[in-house]
Amino acid sequence: MNEIINNGNVAFMVIATVLVFLMTPGLAFFYGGLVPKRNTLTMMMYTFISIGVVTVMWTLGGFSLVFGDDISGFIGSPTQYFMLNNVVFDVNPKYGSTIPFLMFFMYQLMFAIITAPLMTGAIAGRISIKGWISVLVLWMLVIYFPVAHWIWGGGWLSELGFVDYAGGTVIHATAGFSALVGVLYFGKRFVIPKRNYGNMNMIILGAAILMFGWFGFNSGGALMSGQQAAVAFTNTGIAAGFATVVWVFLAYRRDKKYSFVELTTGAVAGLATITPCAGYVTPQSSVAIGIVAAMVCYFSLQYTRRKGWDDALGVWGVHGMGGVTGSILVGVLASSSINGIQGDWSQVWIQMLGVGVVVVYTVILMWVILKVCDKVIGIRVPQRVQQKSLDEEYLIEKEV
Repeated sequence: MNEIINNGNVAFMVIATVLVFLMTPGLAFFYGGLVPKRNTLTMMMYTFISIGVVTVMWTLGGFSLVFGDDISGFIGSPTQYFMLNNVVFDVNPKYGSTIPFLMFFMYQLMFAIITAPLMTGAIAGRISIKGWISVLVLWMLVIYFPVAHWIWGGGWLSELGFVDYAGGTVIHATAGFSALVGVLYFGKRFVIPKRNYGNMNMIILGAAILMFGWFGFNSGGALMSGQQAAVAFTNTGIAAGFATVVWVFLAYRRDKKYSFVELTTGAVAGLATITPCAGYVTPQSSVAIGIVAAMVCYFSLQYTRRKGWDDALGVWGVHGMGGVTGSILVGVLASSSINGIQGDWSQVWIQMLGVGVVVVYTVILMWVILKVCDKVIGIRVPQRVQQKSLDEEYLIEKEV
């Protein structure tokens, strides 16, 4: 195996890493625009504070827990890469044969940063900033780090043969089903706004940044420029496009009018669903994945509405169900000509088992995290604050 650093591949990974990082502010804009103006800055604060908190945790041992030497299939060695110890300028052939290990550290950090904030859209208006920080820390420790190790760090699911190219299970399923637990735990908001979004310009800007960054999110999984990166890049765009069109059609049948928010939601559904498949399927298969993504995620959102679940920004239906659907479709549609994984019944069962275990584990642990944090420090936003303004209660700055 070639273990000489390739400067072209390093440049490619720098670009991919920056694109993934850009998605986090994009998510903040997207979510901030979707909520009422009186809560916009608090909504964005949830995401931006995660950049700092997760970076500190990743450096102080999170990276080691995910990618350190395996301990009983469950977690990595907590001290191996503590404070970047042994994270060197040289290549670690297990995680990128032509890039410095430091580059891999930073690329994976961007994944870690964006994951937890995804769930905040589901519980918008109901969790305090202090409460969110406490949940974030525990969630990363007991859910993200172990699950990422199981799948990407050589843990038991990886040994079983489970694959997840860029985070359908590690990122979208964990965040999406944690979001569902949050919705059921917090209950409905005291004030549920009608479809008068706080700022459409922010929604459009945030959606554009997310879609732009997602190409780095998926193609960077190759850890080098080349054919596999090109396939992942192409699959990302095709699935998003087909999902967008199908979603707009379904939404128009219901509302008899077009909606920019529905359009962007459809695009994100397609992107979340192609994420675990991007480096394993052909571009032709990505067409089917985009179509299936739109239908599964759209009707999942309709189901939450019929059940009366107050998933404020549709996180479970889009990210949770999109991630689960894409993770299973890897087993159906993967082509060995792309990345050595062939879809068959054996792979389908492995994918179903893996995503099922992760979902159950996430649901149980997320409920425990919320109960503990709520009991110890109190994480709920009081009714009077929900009715008035989270920004006025928690931030010095105010939305004008």
